[in-house]
Amino acid sequence: MFEKYKFTASERFLRYVQIDTQSDPLSSSQPTTEKQKDLGKLLAEELKQIGVKDAHIDEYGYVYGTIPSNINSKVPVICFCAHVDTAPDCSGTNVRPIVHRNYQGEDIVLPDDSSQVLRMSEYPYLHRQIGNDIITASGTTLLGSDDKAGVAEIMDLANFLLTNPGVKHGEVKILFTPDEEVGRGTAKVDLKKLGADFGYTLDGGEAGSLEDETFSADGVQVVIHGVISHPGYAKGKMINAMKIAGHILDALPKDRLSPESTEGKRGFIHPVRIDGVAERCNIEFIVRDFDTPGLKKKEDFLRTMVAETLRTYPNASFEFHVTEQYRNMKEILDLHPQVVDYARQAIERAGLEVKMESIRGGTDGSRLSFMGLPSPNLFAGEQAIHSKLEHISIQDMNKSVETMVHLVQVWAENNQAGKG
Repeated sequence: MFEKYKFTASERFLRYVQIDTQSDPLSSSQPTTEKQKDLGKLLAEELKQIGVKDAHIDEYGYVYGTIPSNINSKVPVICFCAHVDTAPDCSGTNVRPIVHRNYQGEDIVLPDDSSQVLRMSEYPYLHRQIGNDIITASGTTLLGSDDKAGVAEIMDLANFLLTNPGVKHGEVKILFTPDEEVGRGTAKVDLKKLGADFGYTLDGGEAGSLEDETFSADGVQVVIHGVISHPGYAKGKMINAMKIAGHILDALPKDRLSPESTEGKRGFIHPVRIDGVAERCNIEFIVRDFDTPGLKKKEDFLRTMVAETLRTYPNASFEFHVTEQYRNMKEILDLHPQVVDYARQAIERAGLEVKMESIRGGTDGSRLSFMGLPSPNLFAGEQAIHSKLEHISIQDMNKSVETMVHLVQVWAENNQAGKG
C-alpha cells in the first residue's frame, strides 16, 4: 500500500516550522497571537489544493476540513487533530531546520550555537534512529515538531487518502487548533460544526506510543496583600508582600511535590509566575495529579502552607483562587474502549510495538474528551520538545502517517454504526 507512495510529511514540516506561530500566555485575544493564523491560512489553502473542498480557517484561528467517506456503510466520524502553535519556553522566530541524513550515532553539533550538542548518551531514543534521517533546528530556536509534526502528518494523511481512493474509510475530519501550549487550544472550537464522533490528537513522542491518560490540572493564584508606607518612615509599619512571597516559595518542599523531584504517576505543585510590588504580590501555580481528587489534597496543602507563613505577618492577608484547567482523559476514554483498542491495532499493523504511556501534561485531547469528543493521543515522533535540541526523524513521521491510514481502515472494517 505504501511501496509506491511518496510521503510528503517531512517536506511539509520543513516549510511549516519556518513560520513563527509562538503563542502568548499573557495575551487575552483569541488566538493569543495573530501570527498563528499565517500557518492556518496556508494549511487551509493546501487542503483545498489536495481536494478537501470545505477546508477553511475561522476568525479564531481554527482550521476545519472533511475527507468524505468512500464506503456505503455508516461508520463513526473520526477526527485527527494537531495544534499549530509552538511553546513560549523557547524562541520560534527564524527557525532554520536542518536534515541530518543517515544518522550513525555521532554527536550532532548545531551550527548556530556550538554549545548545543545532540548526544545519544543524553537522548537514548536515538539508538533506534541509526540509519534514519534526523531533523533539528540550527541551535538558537526550538524546532517546532511540537506540534507541527502532527500538523504535517495529518496533511500527508489527507494527501494519501485523496490520492489513493482504493483505501476504504469512513468520513474523516481534520482539525488544527491554536494556543494549545498556553492551555486554550479548545477555547473556541466548534464541535457541532466539526461533526466528529471520536478523535485522535497527533502530539506524542516515540514511534508506537499511544497515550490514553493525562494529568488532571488546576491553576492556583495566591494574592498577597502587604502593608505599604514610605520606605523612609516604614519601621514597624511596612509589610512587604514580595518578601512574603519569597518566604512562601522557599517553604515549598525541596524533595517532593515538585516537577524536578517527581516522575511517573506522582503529581506536583509548581510556581510558574510571580509579579507585584511591596503592597501586593501575585504567585501563580500549576497543580497536577493523575488522580483528580489528589488535586484538592495538594491545594489544601498549599493553602495551609501559605496561611502558616502569613501567621508571622498579622497585618498581611492573602487570597487563594483555584481554576480548573483540564482533567485526566482516561476517565472518559475508559467508557469508550474501542477508541484506544483500534489505535493499538493500527500501530501494530504499521509494524510497531505499542507503547502505552501516561502524559505528564495535557493535550487538546484532555479537554476534547470532556467536551464530548473522546480523543487519545497518538505518536508524532517529537523528541526533546520545547528546547533547542528538539529533533525528529523523517522515518517516525512517515510511520505516523501509516498508522493513521491503518486506523481509518480499522474503523471502517469494524463497521460500527452511530457512535459505537
